[in-house]
Amino acid sequence: MKIKLTINGRERLSDVPEGERLLDTLRNLGYTGVKRGCDEGTCGTCVVLLDGKPVNSCMLFSHGSQGAEITTIEGLGTPQNPHPIQRAFVDAGAVQCGFCTPGMVLSTKALLDVNPDPTEDEIKLALDGQLCRCTGYVKIIDAVKRAASLLSEESKVSGGAS
Repeated sequence: MKIKLTINGRERLSDVPEGERLLDTLRNLGYTGVKRGCDEGTCGTCVVLLDGKPVNSCMLFSHGSQGAEITTIEGLGTPQNPHPIQRAFVDAGAVQCGFCTPGMVLSTKALLDVNPDPTEDEIKLALDGQLCRCTGYVKIIDAVKRAASLLSEESKVSGGAS
């Protein structure tokens, strides 16, 4: 069945088998930042933002995502011009193998979009569905705090415009 998805602000028309999961559709369309992990919605490697909220794309049918804005890690920044959250993760040393990083970054974006100055407990709650087997979580929590600070500084410089 043909479906129209809006991914990173761009409409994409795709022929998708009925029952295909969003994870598979995104990977087939070349969005390799969304990773396959557990296929059960518990590890967070397949997280994308659906209308600004983090969701496990392995748990959603693609046809159910029509009409929503899907944001993948490819929609945030580039290697030449990383998003402040991506810079914060690098600066804090919160990236090792990188497998969990896209989901962590997207979950951080969702948190900071609604709560620009979260407490450590709020950060932990926002990242609760994300598993990291390399870093532990201290540096990741530090990265979220750094990202909040960077975004706050950028907001002040730009006069509050997002």
